Amino acid sequence: MLSEIKNLAEAFAPRLLEIRRHIHAHPELSGQEYQTAAYVAGVLSSCGISIREGVGKTGVIGELAGKGADPRTLAIRTDMDALPIEELTELEFASRKPGIMHACGHDVHATIGLGTAMILSQLSEPLPGNTRFLFQPAEEIASGAQWMVKDGAMEGVDAVYGVHVYPSVQARHIGVRYGALTSAADDIEIIIRGESGHGARPHQAIDSIWIAAQIITSLQQAISRTQNPLHPIVLTFGKIEGGTAPNIIADRVRMVGTVRSLHPESHASLPQWIENIATHICATYGAKCEVNYRRGVPSVQNDPTLTQILETASIEAWGNEYVKILPEPSLGAEDFSVYLDRAPGCMFRLGVGHQDRPNYPLHHPKFEIDESAIVTGVVTLAYTACKYWQR
Repeated sequence: MLSEIKNLAEAFAPRLLEIRRHIHAHPELSGQEYQTAAYVAGVLSSCGISIREGVGKTGVIGELAGKGADPRTLAIRTDMDALPIEELTELEFASRKPGIMHACGHDVHATIGLGTAMILSQLSEPLPGNTRFLFQPAEEIASGAQWMVKDGAMEGVDAVYGVHVYPSVQARHIGVRYGALTSAADDIEIIIRGESGHGARPHQAIDSIWIAAQIITSLQQAISRTQNPLHPIVLTFGKIEGGTAPNIIADRVRMVGTVRSLHPESHASLPQWIENIATHICATYGAKCEVNYRRGVPSVQNDPTLTQILETASIEAWGNEYVKILPEPSLGAEDFSVYLDRAPGCMFRLGVGHQDRPNYPLHHPKFEIDESAIVTGVVTLAYTACKYWQR
């Protein structure tokens, strides 16, 4: 089975490069992936895979029916959207759309999803159960997975796999992570209402800017003394608005930030913990406080059994030296976690780093990949799917 998968992947390699470069040259923002979705649907149809379009607004589902009696359904999820970034790579197939770029590798993800579908649909011995290919929109705004789930993408799914490129790992390598892979990511808004006054007479006013500073400092200090140090939390306020003039005490301040956490217990307690500290400080100094906490996406928690299947498949396909157990999670977020509320799953890191040139990070205008990683990703996902059905 493995040799057949590798042979098919090598035979499809020129076509996979063509697919990746087409998608890369024609990026579309979150929720606007109309041309990408039509292109994906066309490739799936050419493989004889039944498709459903318009899932989760602009998503596509491909359904490969099993030929055995196994009632299970395995899902393979890849995303399609690009970022509002001006590309500076100077590639021949660089973005043709000003201000939009596949700077997070979703063009590669979609290509790997299509390549996996191409291979699994051509196997001499068909899989015993159903394989569902989820091509998701709007991952970059952490909405697409929820849209897909709402439209029934996970109905009847028993397990789900996903992939994300990783420029800090060299191409042809696979990064495997047990447990937490990414963090939960929430949004926080705190509005402080004080009382305006003359900057020379602060005792006659309630200084919202000074109170905002107390809240920021207290929250950062309280993390190290009231939260479990083995459960990391990162709280960052990236925007503060307040005040009208240098000699007028501000009566209102608005702070907006992001909250990242890895453990479900900490994630559940954060809204009340933040509100308690902020409202107590405001009350102490006579101000009023409004805390708006918006849940984003939870942490990606890789299922141990599915991760073991992936690791075994990767080692058999490439050898131990090409499979890396990642020692640490990322505090970045991934809405792949939304699918894990419906079924166990596992996401792995695909090394795409060059050996002989600089590797720019994700979301960088010069981000690019070693394209040899595409075949590695396709073989890994296809063979992992086959191993899943063998258990």
